[in-house]
Amino acid sequence: MDVKYQRRVAASILKCGVNRVWISSEHLDDVADAITREDIRELIDRNVIQKKQKKGVSRGRARHIAAQKKKGRRKGPGSRKGKKLAGTSKKEKWMTLIRPIRADLKELRDSGKISAHDYRIYYRRAKGGMYKSKSHLRLHIRSDGHLKEE
Repeated sequence: MDVKYQRRVAASILKCGVNRVWISSEHLDDVADAITREDIRELIDRNVIQKKQKKGVSRGRARHIAAQKKKGRRKGPGSRKGKKLAGTSKKEKWMTLIRPIRADLKELRDSGKISAHDYRIYYRRAKGGMYKSKSHLRLHIRSDGHLKEE
């Protein structure tokens, strides 16, 4: 039975596409007899003609991946693009640089290898980004002659 016209009219009434209109196969002859929009509306009220649900793309996989990334996973060498430190923020880079330098300075001060006054000077210089690494700091302290017995 040809119900193309009825399908088209039902689509305009239901405000959806023709492919989303579902027509009951048991009542096809009733649908074929429906000529006016009022007849189609009646069939919709009787659930002979219905609107199918929209098909969507599930976000489940995306949510799972986001949760993994939040935990710090999926950051291996295969996922990286750009230069060596492109994945790390400027702040993280700074933290990995400054923490060992400050720890080394504290160790030198506590063991008495540098004075508290010198510690403050080198601490401020480190904060200003003067030293590239722990060894660079040590080099400066030695060259300034502030390192007592090592």
